[in-house]
Amino acid sequence: MKYLCYNKLMNRKLDVLKAQDLLLLLKLSIRGNEEKRMVDLAIELGLSQSEISMAMQRLKSSLLVDFEGKVLKANILEFLIYGMKYVFPAKLGKVSRGIPTAHSALPISKKINSSKEEAYVWAYSEGKIRGQSVSPLYKSAPFAAMQDKKLHELLALCDSIRIGRVREKKIAEKELNARFK
Repeated sequence: MKYLCYNKLMNRKLDVLKAQDLLLLLKLSIRGNEEKRMVDLAIELGLSQSEISMAMQRLKSSLLVDFEGKVLKANILEFLIYGMKYVFPAKLGKVSRGIPTAHSALPISKKINSSKEEAYVWAYSEGKIRGQSVSPLYKSAPFAAMQDKKLHELLALCDSIRIGRVREKKIAEKELNARFK
């Protein structure tokens, strides 16, 4: 009896998405059909191999990737636009030095003129811009974004959905639609 209760509890924990799952999902969506070893993904995202493995299981159970590990773009797009801001809300912090995000980063920064005082950043010691800090999707997201420009853009678009004003959210939606359709 104890084993059955424990097994149900463990399966329940697998069903709940975590922020690192979304970080992995965005990375997988960038690579397309290109095969990548889990160990390489772990290094690039600043996660452990076991975190990658567990994240893949949660992504499969959430129907964001299929049983072979291929991303389900329509499901991802729907989740990013309509669900992510409720599951992974962003928190604004103090002004600090970091990496630009949301409307302060590409591709939205090309379409919106904003002052330096309105900049949003992920606090990061290697960052070069000062602005209001935004909690990153996951603690290793700034590191991963520094390694991959496309991932940085996707994370910034996600932050625009999480904290942006209506105009910024609409631009982010259009950009995400273009990338996932």
